[in-house]
Amino acid sequence: MNECALRKLASRVFSSWSGRQSSAMAKGSSVQALYDLCKKTFTPSGNAASPQAIRKLCSLLDTIGPEDVGLKEECPEDDRGHGFFGQNLFGNHHSNRVARWAQPITYLDIYECESFTIGIFCLPTSSVIPLHDHPGMTVLSKILYGSMHIKAYDWVEPASVQRVDGPDYFSARLAKLQVDTTLTAPCPTTVLYPKAGGNLHCFTAVTPCAVLDVLAPPYNESAGRNCTYYHDYPYSTLRTETAADELPGEEEEDHSWPANGETPDELPSAAEEDQAWLVKVEPPDDLYILPGKYNGPRVQA
Repeated sequence: MNECALRKLASRVFSSWSGRQSSAMAKGSSVQALYDLCKKTFTPSGNAASPQAIRKLCSLLDTIGPEDVGLKEECPEDDRGHGFFGQNLFGNHHSNRVARWAQPITYLDIYECESFTIGIFCLPTSSVIPLHDHPGMTVLSKILYGSMHIKAYDWVEPASVQRVDGPDYFSARLAKLQVDTTLTAPCPTTVLYPKAGGNLHCFTAVTPCAVLDVLAPPYNESAGRNCTYYHDYPYSTLRTETAADELPGEEEEDHSWPANGETPDELPSAAEEDQAWLVKVEPPDDLYILPGKYNGPRVQA
């Protein structure tokens, strides 16, 4: 056998060995284990997973660190970010206004199917994922590095909705604050459910940080799982005499926003201090995200 043939044979042997090694590494990785468990847990129908299954996923996520997904912790002295830039993952809202001086938030796509998605958000200091909801969804979040402030609400049931009159008519719905804290890695996995655990949340990066998210089922407009954004107002901002089921056109007292910024005479109770009025808003013009390259182990589906 001549030298050229030997080189070709050696190349084929190495390529075959390298492929088997990569496949073996993927199958033995934490990411592969996460995919396998998600596949067993979630279905396209979106049926709620059992508490035991969620606990298993949390236990697995708790063991995953930056190195398991090909990440290195960012330097805390990074340039500050200010929202999303690049491709919008939460809708088809577009804008030409892009702040060139701001570090982008990036999203690393690990896996996506009809039943669930696995991905990582990497946020520079001060960047914000605004208050938004997860209709009919269960979301598990694991902070991989850094510190992140989380503020989260659940709707008050039965629904309490206030009409706000004026040039820009809109309505506000009452929600209860569930989470308002800063988490620093390493910390336990958090879980939100369709109607509990803080289904509407906002993320703010205190330092450069990354969060590994599992969404089940994913956002899907055709299935009625749209991502809606909100602004929260203190409970005292609105007068609360209106019945929850009052409709436009019915006789009612004046429930407009206080013109002078003063609060109603009647102070809220301690329980009401943990409540806020949420108003739907359009996606901010700078609500964009830049797709990043995922360098961790690949999922063998």
